[in-house]
Amino acid sequence: MGHGTNRVEDMTSPNTATARETIVEIHSVCLPPKKTTFQKLKKRFADVFFPDDPLERFRNQTWRNKVILGLQSLFPIFTWGSQYDLKLFRSDVISGLTIASLAIPQGISYAKLANLPPIVGLYSSFVPPLIYSVLGSSKHLAVGPVSIASLVMGSMLSESVSPTQDPVLYLKLAFTSTFFAGLFQASLGLLRLGFLIDFLSKPTLVGFTAGAAVIVSLQQLKGLLGIVHFTGKMQFIPVMFSVFNHRSEWSWETIVMGLGFLIILLTTRHISMRKPKLFWISAASPLASVVISTLLVFLIRNKTHAISFIGHLPKGLNPPSSNMLYFSGTHLALAIKTGIITGVLSLTEGIAVGRTFASLKNYQVNGNKEMMAIGFMNMVGSCTSCYVTTGSFSRSAVNYNAGAKTAASNIVLASTVLVTLLFLMPLFYYTPNLILAAIILTAVIGLIDYQAAYKLYKVDKFDFFTCMCAFFGVLLVSVPLGLAIAVVVSVIKILLHVTRPNTLEFGNIQGTQIYQSLKRYREASRIHGFLILAVESPIYFANSTYLQERILRWTREEETRIKENNGSTLKCIVLDMTAVSSIDTSGIEAVFELRRRLEKQSLQLVLVNPVGSVMEKLHKSKIIESLGLSGLYLTVAEAVADLSSTWKAHGQP
Repeated sequence: MGHGTNRVEDMTSPNTATARETIVEIHSVCLPPKKTTFQKLKKRFADVFFPDDPLERFRNQTWRNKVILGLQSLFPIFTWGSQYDLKLFRSDVISGLTIASLAIPQGISYAKLANLPPIVGLYSSFVPPLIYSVLGSSKHLAVGPVSIASLVMGSMLSESVSPTQDPVLYLKLAFTSTFFAGLFQASLGLLRLGFLIDFLSKPTLVGFTAGAAVIVSLQQLKGLLGIVHFTGKMQFIPVMFSVFNHRSEWSWETIVMGLGFLIILLTTRHISMRKPKLFWISAASPLASVVISTLLVFLIRNKTHAISFIGHLPKGLNPPSSNMLYFSGTHLALAIKTGIITGVLSLTEGIAVGRTFASLKNYQVNGNKEMMAIGFMNMVGSCTSCYVTTGSFSRSAVNYNAGAKTAASNIVLASTVLVTLLFLMPLFYYTPNLILAAIILTAVIGLIDYQAAYKLYKVDKFDFFTCMCAFFGVLLVSVPLGLAIAVVVSVIKILLHVTRPNTLEFGNIQGTQIYQSLKRYREASRIHGFLILAVESPIYFANSTYLQERILRWTREEETRIKENNGSTLKCIVLDMTAVSSIDTSGIEAVFELRRRLEKQSLQLVLVNPVGSVMEKLHKSKIIESLGLSGLYLTVAEAVADLSSTWKAHGQP
């Protein structure tokens, strides 16, 4: 297609139109190899849904090996279990016991954050880790309840159902939401649709997480101040109003003890952050604080009644809850909506945490397998009195620093929780609510990533705006609406990039055959008679009209500039299509129309370096024929040199 291979003199110079002796070879612009429609669809389908080529390891294997590989693919425990030894077991036991010391108090605390009975938090720290140890592909992910999912579930469900006035219905909706969260997560993994969660961009998550962390922290003032009648709302203004409107309920005993333990927990967290080898200090401090505070409340129980405590927690294993799943009724839509939102948030957090620690140890976490593992974990959990769980960053960090080698550390965690459920529950009777509030506060403070927000401000103002929309949306409106606002802003950003793509004017960098942006490179200069433009996006129906009008505007502005400077006449518009990854029929029509309108102004349109799929469509639409032999080039340098040589041969200035 296009040209044969010729050699011509480069007639351009960075600042003048005088000839140089450089010889430029003109190359043909080739069509891509022919493929049937089925072959194209097959490749596109594979690229979208199977970028990792999961069947590659099965090729050229015996049936026996294929069965083994299939089992290892479905159940990663068969991969690491076949190589398990005493050394690995010792490391996993130490790390499992360490994270259990953190998971037990956190489980109780996060359940209260979701307005659920504290025992549900422990149930959720028993069954899900067992399921994940069989299905999960991460060696370091420690699963259980997390603060953000707990907050979202608590805020969304409590808007319609009171956890105190109708606790049974609230519990049913919590389990049902967990089931739908798991179903949604597993479906994304099975259908390989994980790319959908990418709509929760990093700026959205930074702002949302920070806003949720502030709301969670403010909610803990109830426990730290000893307030009995506290608002159930999650917005900043109602919470602060409730805090100061109930000053008469503040308890100095609760405040003193709560602040004391909060300072201890924050100090141990700071020490572990400064010296990672001392991770065990922050890991053990929550459980140690629970034990000490429980003893203190027990000893002074007859002297003061101002400090509230948990009370009775039932002993025994998780009771079945499949009969409590709520699949019909007026609140079904609420359960589904809550399940999807908490499912997306917990899935995003779990996969991000798993990949973070996998990169530190140079192994890979399969995103789709993780979705299925977390999804099945929550589906099974919903039938065994558990609510939404995922990989926790704080527990996974402790697990990693404690030397976990495999997912067996989750089995050790579950075993420790099992012993607690069977034998140790009476010991938590006098555990004060203030210590649970202090534990939650310590955990969520780390979720406010001000450094990431500052980096967004420095690098991309629109991303920073998205972050702030999520932050203030959560803080002032509501948790789900704040998230929705940020997602809408992110989608608007995508639409702006698609419908209003960037176009640049190129010039020649002195002494080279390189053409780059005139605004970006000061040493780049215009070529007389040419307007060289580049489009940095696909050309679709959504932006084709805009691009056509924008290029015509570039042309008018260039002609005006030439008249003002008494320069050479504009003869040719060169359109560099290197960054145009695809084009549809509307885009092709726009190119046709652009060529026609430029011809009426005695201007030639030249296309440069269209990629394979774009070239194929241009060829089928006959636009290549209408452009002629001098309408398609491989590089801008070749186009300028060949056309300049042609004009010189015809005696044109």
